[in-house]
Amino acid sequence: MISGKQTDDVSGAARPASGAEADGREAVDPDEGDGAEGQETDAQRALAVLADEEDAGPQPPPPPQVAELAAACVRFVASRYAAALDFAPDTLSFVDHWVREARAEVTVRPEVVEVVQAAAGAYLGEVVRRAFGGSWRTEGHHAEWRLQLERVYCSFNPIGMAREALLLESADGWGAHFELDPAEADAIEQRLAALPPAPDDEFYAPSTRFDVVAILFEALRESMRSRGLSDVRFGPEDYTA
Repeated sequence: MISGKQTDDVSGAARPASGAEADGREAVDPDEGDGAEGQETDAQRALAVLADEEDAGPQPPPPPQVAELAAACVRFVASRYAAALDFAPDTLSFVDHWVREARAEVTVRPEVVEVVQAAAGAYLGEVVRRAFGGSWRTEGHHAEWRLQLERVYCSFNPIGMAREALLLESADGWGAHFELDPAEADAIEQRLAALPPAPDDEFYAPSTRFDVVAILFEALRESMRSRGLSDVRFGPEDYTA
């Protein structure tokens, strides 16, 4: 196991994930015709990497505070769009749409920021955790929370990511970028830099963040396999505080 890593923050642009209908209803078209077939392939390939591993399986329940916030996101989206979120990656397109609409309310109701970023971030984090495996660290203020992946060394704050999506700017002090092993950071930076540029609304969208995690996960797993480290797993003790 690797421990004592130092933070190396990286991020990258990517097109948003393709849309999804929920419960067979078409209350809203969250994708607005953006089209991202190539990016969907990247995410599917990363999920296939995990599915091929023998010990891949259902994740345990999240901490109660995360479950409560994610459930709030499910309720908000259901009430607005008649869409049933089930923590599948495709449902993040509805969260994208909710964040876009909430952005217009922020100037009138500043308290919207705290509510939306917490609920949308918890839901995004749970989609990532259930897809790729990991655990939450939820001590302290929401800005200090982290999702720590298990099969690759990578942690970040999904609530910080949701804050960036809502404000369309970098959220300093919120851990929205990735903490990686410095030995891996340069290669990951190059991989993400090769992705097509995107406007801020797409760059910061929760569905785009999921796609970036998927690309990063696939690249890090391939690196681990090439070094004979496929069986290595990372726990909370391996991550910096």
